[in-house]
Amino acid sequence: MNRHVETVRRIYGCFAEGDIAGILARLDAAIDWEHDWGSETLAWYQPRRGRAAVAGFFETLADFDFVRFEPRAFLAGGDMVAVPIEVELVVKLTGSRVRDLEVHLWTFGPHGLATRFRHVVDTLQLANATRP
Repeated sequence: MNRHVETVRRIYGCFAEGDIAGILARLDAAIDWEHDWGSETLAWYQPRRGRAAVAGFFETLADFDFVRFEPRAFLAGGDMVAVPIEVELVVKLTGSRVRDLEVHLWTFGPHGLATRFRHVVDTLQLANATRP
């Protein structure tokens, strides 16, 4: 198995267990989180740089109750892993339910740690669900 795929599998295992420190340990100290993001209107998807800033991303997830988070495949090529994920969540503020097929894009450096990460999501659906 591709070593980057194994790292991403471990990251999602840590996520399922609520082990944020375990996730951060697999990220480069200067990780570029939400690289190439074009908007900062949704707090969850703001660009962040470095492990400490990424920890803040996980704090924003308290805005949701996750009903489902299922990685469907781990697609690897070169230094990248793409993971389509079936997500279902409830926005606590509004009670709105969101179902989406997200894609997570992971890029790795030569030392085996993730150096870049990006969510590809239906941001309009999420923006509408979070409006009171």
